[in-house]
Amino acid sequence: MSADTDATDANIDHKGLIREAYRIEGITDAQCRSIFLDWALSLPADVPQTRAIAALLERHGDDGHPMTDVLKAGLQTISAPRRRGGWRSRPRQ
Repeated sequence: MSADTDATDANIDHKGLIREAYRIEGITDAQCRSIFLDWALSLPADVPQTRAIAALLERHGDDGHPMTDVLKAGLQTISAPRRRGGWRSRPRQ
């Protein structure tokens, strides 16, 4: 592995959360979602989430593993935040 790859790995999964999730036998969907949330919150701001998730799937993706399903769902549900609320959402009387 090159120094660039090591630096990228450190930025993508610097705590090793995703790597370790794939090593846990019998891990559940709920545990994978919790690990994913912790990973996502600790991802450096300058690392795009979609690129990081795609790299994790390429590196670790194992069909049938619950973490793979969670990562794929993370790719599908990431979207630009939309405004919620305002006068249109208030009930009319």
